[in-house]
Parts: sequence; C-alpha cells; structure tokens
Amino acid sequence: MKIDLISKLQHLLQVMAFCLGVATLQVIFMPERPWAPPVAYSLAIGLFTWAIIDLGRHLFPSAAETGWPSGVAGPLLVAGGIAVGYLLGNALADLGCRTFGWYAGAPPVDPAVELRNSILITVLAGVVGSYYFYAASKSAYLERKMVEAGRQASEARLKLLETQLEPHMLFNTLANLRALIGIDPPRAQVMLDHMNRYLRATLSGSRATAHPLSAEFARLEAYLALMAIRMGPRLGSTLELPDALRDVPVPPLLLQPLVENAIRHGLEPQVDGGHITVRAQAEGAGLLLEVADTGAGFDPAAPATTGGSRFGLAQVRERVATAYDGRGQVDLQSAPGQGTVIRIHLPAPNPAT
Repeated sequence: MKIDLISKLQHLLQVMAFCLGVATLQVIFMPERPWAPPVAYSLAIGLFTWAIIDLGRHLFPSAAETGWPSGVAGPLLVAGGIAVGYLLGNALADLGCRTFGWYAGAPPVDPAVELRNSILITVLAGVVGSYYFYAASKSAYLERKMVEAGRQASEARLKLLETQLEPHMLFNTLANLRALIGIDPPRAQVMLDHMNRYLRATLSGSRATAHPLSAEFARLEAYLALMAIRMGPRLGSTLELPDALRDVPVPPLLLQPLVENAIRHGLEPQVDGGHITVRAQAEGAGLLLEVADTGAGFDPAAPATTGGSRFGLAQVRERVATAYDGRGQVDLQSAPGQGTVIRIHLPAPNPAT
C-alpha cells in the first residue's frame, strides 16, 4: 500500500477547515449555546470519519479513474466510515467537553432532538466530504490523461511533419544520383556513400521526438556533403557548434529543411552559387540557431511562389510551435540580392525526449 503523505496532509487540512465551517454554522444558528462543544464534536467526528474513509480506501482494490474502491465497496466504506467516525468522534468529544467543563452555561436541550440533529449533520457532512474527495481524485486522473494524450498528440504531429519533409529531400537526392550514375560513376559512388551516412543519422534521430544538437549537426554535415557532390565549388558551408551545446536536445530534422531551402532557392539560381553558415549559440537560458546564406534572397512580404519555396520554413515553424508549446520563435530576414538569415529561438527548458 503506497500513500502520498503530502496529499494526505492536504486532505487533513481541508477536512479541518470543513469541520470548522460546519461548527461555525451551528454556532450561527444556535448563538445561545457555547461555541466550544460544536467545534470539538465537529473536529472529532470529521477527522475520525475522514481517517477511516480516506486511509481505509487503500486497503481495497481501487479503480484507476478515481483511486476509490470499485463496486459496492466504495459506498459501504463511506457508510461504515461515517458510522464508526460518528461513534468514536462523539465519544471523544463528549469526554473532552465533560473533562474541561465546556457544557457550562449551555441551555437544556431535548436529547432526542440533539441526537437526530447530530446524526443528520454527520451523514450530510460525511457524504458531501466523501463526494468532494472522490470528484477531486477523478478530476486529477482526467487531467493526467489529458496531459498524456496531449503529449502523445504532439509526438505524433512531430513524426507526421518529419515524414512530410524526408521524401522531399530524398526524391531530389535520388534524382541527382540517377543522373550521376550515367555520366560520372565514381562521383555517384561517393554520393551514395554520403547518402548512406545521412540515412544512418536519420534513422537514429527518428526514434525520438528530440535528439542532441550534435546529432542534428551530424545529419546536416552529411546532407551538405551530398549537395557538394552535385554543386561542386559553387557550394561553400560552415558549421559552428560550441562543445557546450552539443548535448542540448532539439527536435530532429529542424535545420536541414532550412539549409535545403537555402540551396535550392538561394544558391542554385546564382551562377557562382554561394555560402551557407549554420551556427548555434546560447541565448540566455535558451538556444539560438541560425541558418544564413549569401544566396539570391527574396522579399518576405511578397506572396510565396509555386514549387514550395517556403515549404521548409513553414514546416520548421510548425515543428517549433508543436515541440515547445508555442514558446519558440522563428525569425526571417531576407532581401533580393542580399541573402537570407533565419534564426530559431528555443526556450529553456528544452522539450522532453
């Protein structure tokens, strides 16, 4: 039997507050009577009843949704707890009141009426208190399930986004490989080796919704090697990853779509190609990732052209929003003829794996 002591302490304080509220109502409606006896009886009966029900329920098989006994065991436990709590609490409070003289000055009352009222108050308070804790337990269970479902939905969404991105890159690479096989078999062999390296890095990163930043840069390095086979000296690249940030977790396939966009729509249209720089740096408690190119650039305010020129950027924005619950940010800076810079601001803490 495992009991959460902090939770039980919270329940104890709640029960005491509830009992004092019941006693206060009795004093308000019967101001001619001393205040000490109602407080003593309410606390004694309430605490005994709570202890029997709330602690006793752990002795029975419980439903996962509520943590309370299933079937008739639940109502029987409540009924038994109220009955035993009334008898024990009433006896203890009666002994205390007589010992300390708390009955002094109390007007005479009809014993039958007093018994009826005390039983009625005990039953009502016991049922209300038990239902409150039952409902609270069920609500906490539903909240946990909602959080779990939300986490699973986010993970599934990230996987879906990744499956949308992977074919986009692979089809382009396979088309280039097919062309090289006919005109330059040695280069095709080198390209195939780089592709094998890239796929290995992709496979290792696909097993979780987050992986170390070093793995992201390793996959990016393999991708750039593939593109260098196709573009030759027209493609220059620089990767900057400080050692202190190598183990920071990030969503897989976060940077490569931006690099692919930079090559396809920024560098390839230029006769001389250009240079791509990818860097990571700490930004307060968070992380800043930057992809900058010296390509053709474009007007961010202009409508997106056909052919998916901003496909990678849109997917990265969605991945950041999903993985970081809207706390991440993706900024774009570009102008025709002046290249493009994309900055990804990731908050701390980083997403759970």
